[in-house]
Amino acid sequence: MAAEDEKQELRRTARETRRAAHAAGWEAAERLAANFHRAKTGFGEQGPSAIIAGYWPMADEIDVRPLLAALHDQGRTIVLPVVAGSGKPLIFRRWQPEMALQVGIFGTRHPGAEAAEEVPGLLLVPLLAFDGRGARLGWGGGFYDRTLAHLRAAGPVIAVGVAYHGQRVERVPQSPEDQPLDWIVTDEDVFEIG
Repeated sequence: MAAEDEKQELRRTARETRRAAHAAGWEAAERLAANFHRAKTGFGEQGPSAIIAGYWPMADEIDVRPLLAALHDQGRTIVLPVVAGSGKPLIFRRWQPEMALQVGIFGTRHPGAEAAEEVPGLLLVPLLAFDGRGARLGWGGGFYDRTLAHLRAAGPVIAVGVAYHGQRVERVPQSPEDQPLDWIVTDEDVFEIG
């Protein structure tokens, strides 16, 4: 079976798994934030000083908003992704709590064009499934893979997959363009890849 066919099959089951894990709600979000803070000293140069790219959760993605608010309160610069167009890497605009967000392509939410664009050094990456090798299964649009490839070509960047612990699978099928995660932080644990 080709990697893309395997991915489509895994997406079907991973959506159900994530939906079931989402019942943990706010408690999972708070545990995820605590685990991120526990792990961040291991992120190296990009951890303590980097601009951090979060995301506004959609549907049953794990909620990173408590983590983003806490990082902002600690003086960190937080950005959210903006879909710039099909086949293009994401761009990132500065975010702060209570900011009005615009609705973007695919139902995403992000700061408006008046917000400053920034280049993150650490990205919180949503996913449908992950494995112990740092492979990530997304929705299939390739936005994070293109973005990570683009950012990594320009300098160091850390990709931190964020998920419910139950989203771990034995193996995520890989294609040549897939970008690996450096860390995975869940509501139950932290995994450094490599």
